[in-house]
Amino acid sequence: MLDEYALELAQLRADQERDATISAAVANMRCSGSDDCADCGCTIPAARRAAYPAATRCVACQCQVEREIYAR
Repeated sequence: MLDEYALELAQLRADQERDATISAAVANMRCSGSDDCADCGCTIPAARRAAYPAATRCVACQCQVEREIYAR
């Protein structure tokens, strides 16, 4: 079971990730290349954009990032 400090740290990290995602989405909407994956540069499909408008990565790159995060 996580102690209070670990829970606060986890919440802080989640808040930081949320804020970074929002900031990236806003910046992404402002730039002309907003349909391109931030990692590989491929075009993010319209279906992914419709499902998750704040997406900055294609599905393949996002899956890779999540595998790395959750493998820790």
